[in-house]
Amino acid sequence: MSDIKFSPEEKQHLVDKLQTYFEDELQQELGQFDADFLLDFISEHMGNYYYNRGVQDAQLVLQEKVEAITDALYEIEKPTRFHR
Repeated sequence: MSDIKFSPEEKQHLVDKLQTYFEDELQQELGQFDADFLLDFISEHMGNYYYNRGVQDAQLVLQEKVEAITDALYEIEKPTRFHR
């Protein structure tokens, strides 16, 4: 799997979110440079946990859909004298 890359616009949006959080919640000013490095740190050291949780959530959704399809297929089976 390759690294997750954000467009410059997406990265700037995330940096802006960090700066706003620091200002609103911590009453601390976080400069552009520091916010960029903080975002890189969070992405590198914590991003995989969020990514893996998203993969697990997607697997669960897929599993539920496959089970629903399997149930639907059993419902449309026609009776025969042979059983599986």
